[in-house]
Parts: sequence; structure tokens; C-alpha cells
Amino acid sequence: MRILAISDLHVDYDENRRWLYELPRHEYSDDILILAGDISHETGLLAEALAELGQRFRAVVFTPGNHDLWVYQNHAADSLARFEQVRQITLDCGVQMEPLVLDEVAIIPLLGWYDFSFGEPSAEVRRAWMDFTACRWPDGMDPPAVTRCFTAMNEPYLQVNRPTVITFSHFLPRIDLMPLIIPPHRQGLYPVLGSRLLEEQLRRAGASVHVYGHSHINMRNFKEGVLYLNNALGYPHETRTARQLVCVWEKQRAENYRQTGPERG
Repeated sequence: MRILAISDLHVDYDENRRWLYELPRHEYSDDILILAGDISHETGLLAEALAELGQRFRAVVFTPGNHDLWVYQNHAADSLARFEQVRQITLDCGVQMEPLVLDEVAIIPLLGWYDFSFGEPSAEVRRAWMDFTACRWPDGMDPPAVTRCFTAMNEPYLQVNRPTVITFSHFLPRIDLMPLIIPPHRQGLYPVLGSRLLEEQLRRAGASVHVYGHSHINMRNFKEGVLYLNNALGYPHETRTARQLVCVWEKQRAENYRQTGPERG
């Protein structure tokens, strides 16, 4: 059994949809997929993608991204109502948004948003960032309140006692996961990338691995005892994404580690 991960499928694009359909139907029947958000804002495409993945994997564990909660074309009163729509779609497709706890490992999805703990967005970002128009929240809910609402939903799941805990979120838990090569004019988007509340929660959960999405910059970072991993499919034109699944845990390797220590070479 392996635990594989990917995010940001964006199946609104034909090329990405073809990539999904070309995944082998029998190769992953014993494997678990972590799906870290941003599948599609269109209900039909979201359901189609989740159903296809559910047929290929032993289990799929999912947390929605910002695109999944856009309200236009979805007949949702607001993005919280859309969240409930998405939750029902996952249930209908045999995909889960709750933790998956096995003998050796627990996989914990962390809901989130961005709360400007990475900086205050400029007026230009507020005008251009699609979420500010494509999402709609109940009166009085600004992005920090949205973040608190979603992260509060994670609290019941943070106390899992397993040898290995893997957490994942769509949004970034810390801004120093962004590479230093990002030019200053692109750093203006940092305020809408995530929240420090996610970092605090994954630490309390005892995570040794955290998978995230959203940035479309595939990275591996080891910080303070946690491996942070981003593996986005991304948009077809992007060159910093590796259009493949990545393995974040494998039962045989874990057993070898317990018996002989870490692999060398």
C-alpha cells in the first residue's frame, strides 16, 4: 500500500482532464490518494473527477480548495452553502473529507482559507484576485473569519495516536515554503496563500508529513521535523509542475525502516 498525493487538478482544462482519464484503472487499487483541493468550480466536472479517482484508488481523501468554493454557475447561496454541496458530492462519489485512520498511519485533511497572516493584500490584489468576486460569504464574514470557521472544523480530528500522521491542506501553513527565487512583484499574492493557523494545527496533530497545494510550485521542504510537500498538476502552460502522482508513504518502506533503520544510498 502506498499513499500518493496531488493537488490543483483544474479539470476545467481539457489537457488536465485527459491526464486524469489516462491514469491506469488497476494500478492503484491498493493505494490511497491525498487530493489537496482545486479540482473545479463546475459541479459536473468536480463530481466527474472525484468519481473517476474513486474508481481507481482504494480510498481518496480530499479537502476543497478556493476554486471548488466559487459560487457562480453553482446555484449556491454563498460559499459556505457551496462547501456543503461539495461535501455531499464527495459522499456521493465515495470520496471522504474526514480523516482516514489505519493501523500504521493517519491521514488528516485540514480545512482552511487565508487570513492575511502572511501580509495584508494590496488594493490591486483585492481587485484582481478572483476569490474576492467568485466567492460569496455570509454577511460579516471576511477572509480571517472564514479561516477561523474552517480551521475550527479541524479541531476534533487533531488528537490521533498513530506511528505516522500525515496532514494535508489546500492552503499553505507557512509562507517560508515559498522559494526565495519568487520575484518581488509576484510576492504580492502571499497574503492570499494561506494561514499560520494551519501550521499550529498540523504541529498539534503530530504530523511528520504535510501535503499542501495552491501555490502551483512543486517543492519539498524539511522544516523543524516536518516534510512539507507540494505536488500540483497545475495549469497546462505551467512549467514548475511535474504532472504525476508522488508517493509520500509506502507500507513496505515503513516496515523496512522499523526493522533495519533508514534506507541508505
